[in-house]
Amino acid sequence: MADSSKAGDASTYDVIIIGSGPGGYVTAVRSAQLGFRTAIVEREHLGGICLNWGCIPTKALLRSAEIFEFMHRAKEYGLSADKFGFSIADIVQRSRGVSGRLNGGVGFLMKKNKVDVIWGEAKLTKAGGGTVEVSVGKTSKKAMEPQPPAPKGALGEGTYKAKHVIVATGARPRVLPGIEPDGDKIWTYFEAMVPKEMPKSLVVMGSGAIGMEFASFYHALGADVTVVELLPQILPVEDAEIAKLARRQFEKQGLKFLTEAKVTKVEKMAKGITAHVETKDGKVEKLQAEKLISAVGVQGNIENIGLEALGVTTERGCVVVDGYGQTNVAGIYAIGDVAGPPMLAHKAEHEGVICVEKIAGVKGVHGLDKLKIPGCTYCHPQIASVGLTEAKAKDAGYDVKVGRFQFGANGKAIALGEDQGLIKTIFDTKTGQLIGAHMVGAEVTELIQGFVVAMNLETTEEELMHTVFPHPTLSEMMKESVLDAYGRVLNA
Repeated sequence: MADSSKAGDASTYDVIIIGSGPGGYVTAVRSAQLGFRTAIVEREHLGGICLNWGCIPTKALLRSAEIFEFMHRAKEYGLSADKFGFSIADIVQRSRGVSGRLNGGVGFLMKKNKVDVIWGEAKLTKAGGGTVEVSVGKTSKKAMEPQPPAPKGALGEGTYKAKHVIVATGARPRVLPGIEPDGDKIWTYFEAMVPKEMPKSLVVMGSGAIGMEFASFYHALGADVTVVELLPQILPVEDAEIAKLARRQFEKQGLKFLTEAKVTKVEKMAKGITAHVETKDGKVEKLQAEKLISAVGVQGNIENIGLEALGVTTERGCVVVDGYGQTNVAGIYAIGDVAGPPMLAHKAEHEGVICVEKIAGVKGVHGLDKLKIPGCTYCHPQIASVGLTEAKAKDAGYDVKVGRFQFGANGKAIALGEDQGLIKTIFDTKTGQLIGAHMVGAEVTELIQGFVVAMNLETTEEELMHTVFPHPTLSEMMKESVLDAYGRVLNA
């Protein structure tokens, strides 16, 4: 462990982290716990994109949409709610308030753990990988709020040094040439989170997690939404059976999809856009809408931080690292979105903890296993998964046993009025090990962690079958799916 904390040089640290998103600030906390003198450099908002413009505020928006949907279904529950509506301004204000509260929480954590926050733009210099030049930060072009002033007396511009520098600069929306967002008629998720008024119609490019969450949100509040997806399957990273069932439920709600199609051109009009959509047969369909949301993925923020000058290897817009966040240059590490997919906040957090524990020489640190990272999409219905899909398991040479259990056979799901969904489990026939779990339906984003724990413990079907699940719960379906894989299902 470095001894810079005893060196008396206020600008020298053991660990400097560039970026304060979930990966950055969690890594800073763990670094401090391990006894490192730690600093974190941030140019805009503590908590990064996830807390301020991603994971958290979108969930607040989706919660408002979910309650609004249930108000429409009041009669199903023996209730009456005859006069109700919504204010998009109030929905957005609540969402921003949630983010603001958590932003303050990150600041408290930094103070509590004695992590120095340095405000500004960071750049690694060629003269020693551990030298970080910080200049006055510039508000991101995509930021919807002015950059907050640094706290009085806070650290800012200057030269800082550390034996270990961890890059956690995150990612930004991917932009397609000719369909650049303008903040008015063509949106990224930044603009989609803070609409000034509710659009009556939308085209959403991309049916991944971001696209489907916004499609679900706006549709629930009454917008006419069409989703355009380049691949044959919506939710492309999910198991095909789960994606098919999800699409059927979305279409039943009124969402429209064009798959194996791409937006080739967007014409801006006085009151909206016309999207030229080319289908697989070469025909062009013109879709008119008030707004278009571009949700075609994200790309790592690798530019202008000095990686090129140091010779750090990058690939496809991300920093190349090993399972512990180490780059090809000694003392330089990268975690989170900037270190490549899956670009998820919880992956970034875990990756950062692994990275700094490896630096500290903590015994028993395991490299990141990306197959055990869950993915969640918070639309309605929710989707959650971990491990291999059925198709990928077979492609990998596994002889598989597959279990399924429908929500319609679960008492709690029926009582909730949420009886549409599926739990699917995939086992290696040879060893009985759980190698994949996939879900669609109510609250599956909360259920998936059970299978993640099971996979991390290398649990077999026998151990899951001998686990007692509480009744009545949605979680019972997890066990029933396991039982089904081995011909022992009890309630279907």
